[in-house]
Amino acid sequence: MIGAYDPKKVESKARDFWDSNKCFEVDEDPSKEKFYCLSMFPYPSGALHVGHVRNYTIGDVIARFQRMQGKNVLQPIGWDAFGLPAENAAIQRKVSPADWTHKNIAHMKAQLKQLGFAFDWRREFATCEPDYYRWEQWLFTRMMRKGLAYRKNAVVNWDPVDQTVLANEQVINGRGWRSGAVVERREIPQWFMRITDYADELLEALDGLEGWPDSVRTMQRNWIGRSVGLEIDFGVAGREDTLRVFTTRPDTLMGVTFMAVAPEHPLAVEAAAKNDDIAAFIEECRRVAVSEAAMETLEKKGLRLPFQAVHPISGDAVPILVANFVVMDYGTGALMGVPGHDQRDWEFATSKKLPILQVIQPADDREISMEDGPYTDYGIVINSGQFDNLDYDSAFDEIATHLEGTGSGSRRVNYRLRDWLVSRQRYWGAPIPAIHGKEGPVPVPDDELPVRLPLDVTPDGEGSPLVALSSFVETTDPETGEPARRETDTFDTFMESSWYYARYCCWDNDEAMLDDRARYWLPVDQYIGGVEHATLHLLYMRFYQRLMKSLGLVDNEEPVTNLLTQGMVNAQTFYRDVDGRRDWYNANEVDIERDETGRIVSAMLKEDGDPVTIGGVEKMSKSKRNGVDPQGLIDRYGADTLRMFAVSDAPPDQGLEWSEAGVEGAWRFLRRLWRMVGEHVEAGTPPELDKTALDEAQKTLRSQVHRAIAKVADDVGRRYTFNTAIAAVREVVNELARYDDTSPQGLAVCREAWSTVIAVLSPIAPHICHELWLSLGNETPVIDASWPQADPDALMADSIEIIVQVNGKLRARISASPDASKDDIEKAALNDENVQRFIGEKEVRRVIVVPGKLVNVVV
Repeated sequence: MIGAYDPKKVESKARDFWDSNKCFEVDEDPSKEKFYCLSMFPYPSGALHVGHVRNYTIGDVIARFQRMQGKNVLQPIGWDAFGLPAENAAIQRKVSPADWTHKNIAHMKAQLKQLGFAFDWRREFATCEPDYYRWEQWLFTRMMRKGLAYRKNAVVNWDPVDQTVLANEQVINGRGWRSGAVVERREIPQWFMRITDYADELLEALDGLEGWPDSVRTMQRNWIGRSVGLEIDFGVAGREDTLRVFTTRPDTLMGVTFMAVAPEHPLAVEAAAKNDDIAAFIEECRRVAVSEAAMETLEKKGLRLPFQAVHPISGDAVPILVANFVVMDYGTGALMGVPGHDQRDWEFATSKKLPILQVIQPADDREISMEDGPYTDYGIVINSGQFDNLDYDSAFDEIATHLEGTGSGSRRVNYRLRDWLVSRQRYWGAPIPAIHGKEGPVPVPDDELPVRLPLDVTPDGEGSPLVALSSFVETTDPETGEPARRETDTFDTFMESSWYYARYCCWDNDEAMLDDRARYWLPVDQYIGGVEHATLHLLYMRFYQRLMKSLGLVDNEEPVTNLLTQGMVNAQTFYRDVDGRRDWYNANEVDIERDETGRIVSAMLKEDGDPVTIGGVEKMSKSKRNGVDPQGLIDRYGADTLRMFAVSDAPPDQGLEWSEAGVEGAWRFLRRLWRMVGEHVEAGTPPELDKTALDEAQKTLRSQVHRAIAKVADDVGRRYTFNTAIAAVREVVNELARYDDTSPQGLAVCREAWSTVIAVLSPIAPHICHELWLSLGNETPVIDASWPQADPDALMADSIEIIVQVNGKLRARISASPDASKDDIEKAALNDENVQRFIGEKEVRRVIVVPGKLVNVVV
């Protein structure tokens, strides 16, 4: 303990101990309560960023705390290794994506180990390994046989630069999320999984996910989007065709003044073959993404088709238009236009000079004008013949009954959720296990799994190289023995991340996807990750769990019991606009000036002294150059400092604003901790604590320590407010700094206090606590220690310490009975000599008493 705190030596020693003693390797133990703690696994981009550090520190604090509760704790780690970013990086560098990925994994693994996370590294895997993706291929073949996986033509978002299909969420303002290219519509064969078959189940089960944030459950409800309405058939004049639409507002049916169909609709395609203007319009629509977000923002356009619809009740002719805001794969590819009662329809009808009819009257009978805009609320039906004067519910039932009677409609439950498109036209992904024979696609036989992705390939960006790789493509039909073609699409990477949590349980099983160990560990007790995954990863994960249950692989329907969505790490931005472009600068390139409150008031470049604009505090990103390299911080301050800062300034579910001063504050605290424990140890070994022999000051200190035990246990174990837990520990350390009692029992109380501080801080700063715990004379390491228990006798101390402030500034500390009245506490505070000095001749305007905590005297 003699000498300065050297985090490199201390941390290396602790990690060597954990590794050599296999402290974090766990197996099933029915005699213990299990706790499965999992943070979303990283994509091997090349290096950790501060967001990684915060995410995995949160998980590690929880895992270490639960271990100290005596639970059998599993915390695994792996790599979400497939995907477009690695392929694009490999193309730029003219290397193999496999080589690029494994090089990045090696580097990031070393960084994770430096941070001292309590991972069971035996279970590590990368999703690009055949031993892993073999089993999702195996499951997919079962889904093919069940009809839950299928192939069909679909209109998709096509990125012409990245040469792949994009999910709707990957289209931002009509452009690809990575390439920035204008996204096009294309119709190509795609593979899907029938997640819609589970829509009701996924929706209803959300109510039981009490350990999930309400915001995530709401997002999933909205994403699934269950709605009850009518499916209605409009005739097409002079033809046997019908136009089928779905609506949740059948009460507005008599207000239909146009029909709109998607550019890919058969009626539109037929008309385009004979009309150049329609053909040109459809070609223009191909350059618009099919995402709902894109549809919401684009200018609504359309052309009349040479067809007329027939209203199913009135028999009136209704014009049919092809429109750019109708998507073929959403619903039926057609919709009924009710401009009097829908904003989009009103705007479109106004631009096309189509009729606008009012068929709903406000229930309060107030007058409205269709010229001012649509009336979109519920009300009373008017101008609708036999359905006049009905409210919404009555009109729904009456119109449904009428249409069912004429065979023109029926009640139906519809979903916003669409089947999961799982195929991608790229190389770096798990091959889809299908073979195309004369009779269509068939699953690859089990004895031919895995279908291995060829690794001796360097993609060039011109589509998937698998298409031209005859050694991969050419195969035989397992059912006929005739020549056949292997599927060259690869899986969406969400396929890998939808079941990895289960494979950790059985990582070394070469004979099956899962085994009984999954039944022991699942569900995940605590899952940690970003809220941005609410409607994709987390929903697919729930779907996959149900697929695995249908095959008898797991017992639970839900994969995760408790979900924590951590906030982003944000940092100050700086920029300068030059010649029409915006140049961003890292904080290390800027000299800043702050006012007395710490607010940045000016900034200039270190290089040339030119002023720069102070931007907002935003999520760390490469594009805005406000990221911070954690490796440099680890090298300078040590891992414990970075870990402590990552959880000390804000609760995990809130954003963390990056602060170099905050990092330095954590560093100073750990150095102070090291020095003070060293001084205590040098004072000698104390006798055993005798609670009956303590004086008032000793009891007061012990009471504060045991109150901190209870508070930190609640903050870390239940509330996950690690920042307030750290604040409570700091208060105890501050009290110990003021405590000056070298008597035998004084030292005994201090020894208990320091042991408590080190124990409760060890999940957050485990390396330094490992060393300090041993220096305090403990024979077993702190990693094997139990969480300290608050002594009820200490909590019921004869007196408690109360802080006294004058105008919000700390001026004194007084002792009072735990059951002292507010008046007694106020009187004691005002009589304190130091408080009297700061009041002086000033008028006391108000005294605020918070029993058991503080007094604030306002003068």
